[in-house]
Amino acid sequence: MTTPWSQFPKTAPEQTQDQQPGLETQMNPRPIYDHPDYHFGNGRLKDKVAIITGGDSGIGRAVALAYAKEGAKVVIVYNNEHEDANETKQAIENIQGNCLLISGDLTDKFFANEIVNQTLETFHQINILVNNAAVQYPQNDITQIKDEDLHQTFAVNYFGTFYLTRAVVPHLTEGDCIINTTSVTAFEGNETLIDYSSTKGALTAFTRSLSANLAKKGIRVNAVAPGPIWTPLIPASFDAKKVSQHGANVPMKRMGHPVELAGAYVLLASNEGSYISGITLHVNGGTIINC
Repeated sequence: MTTPWSQFPKTAPEQTQDQQPGLETQMNPRPIYDHPDYHFGNGRLKDKVAIITGGDSGIGRAVALAYAKEGAKVVIVYNNEHEDANETKQAIENIQGNCLLISGDLTDKFFANEIVNQTLETFHQINILVNNAAVQYPQNDITQIKDEDLHQTFAVNYFGTFYLTRAVVPHLTEGDCIINTTSVTAFEGNETLIDYSSTKGALTAFTRSLSANLAKKGIRVNAVAPGPIWTPLIPASFDAKKVSQHGANVPMKRMGHPVELAGAYVLLASNEGSYISGITLHVNGGTIINC
């Protein structure tokens, strides 16, 4: 009997994109965000409302669809990748799910309030926040990192997360949760992603500190740290040769696909994760993390 992942593309051909954080519609092969052998749909998130940043593609798309299958109403926050966002919305509506798209700039602190207001106006509550949106600008040397790229990386990856979390927390109640997407680079480091890795390290500390702060309210805060997952961020960040080698350096010797992370986010958002807070789940192809 074959396992689901044995059917997944293990590598990608050489390719690049010239836009951050990239477009899923331009990727070859397309990332797998749903799979018949990955079973969701037990009502674990019934009557919940989830906000997912970067939910238009990649990991965010897989999580959005899994949440919808589990009964949640989904709010997808994205920048300007309208084709990807509408494709995700259509996938959710194809299973009779409810999806609201909100486009804007997470680096604008006022946009966070707009997200909250639109969500409450449409769905009247917020129960789950998944901070997933990110950008990265690889450089071989710290002296090559441009100020504008450094500021943008922190503005999207960390400050955008902080602004939206700050706006959402007053609307969460006991049993609700926040899930942050960090990265294996926060724990291992990465010689060409110094600023990106730093933002993910900041999110790891943010997760631990906020979990302690909100524990008395019964609100859980956790993180997922992906390894080399096949998302639009990869061809939008690296040269063609490096893209074709994505995932080759982990013990499983392959890249992961977004659907392979969805279960981790479902666990952390559901009652099955009711006694889990302040931790990071590592979905990274077998890399051993010492932390």
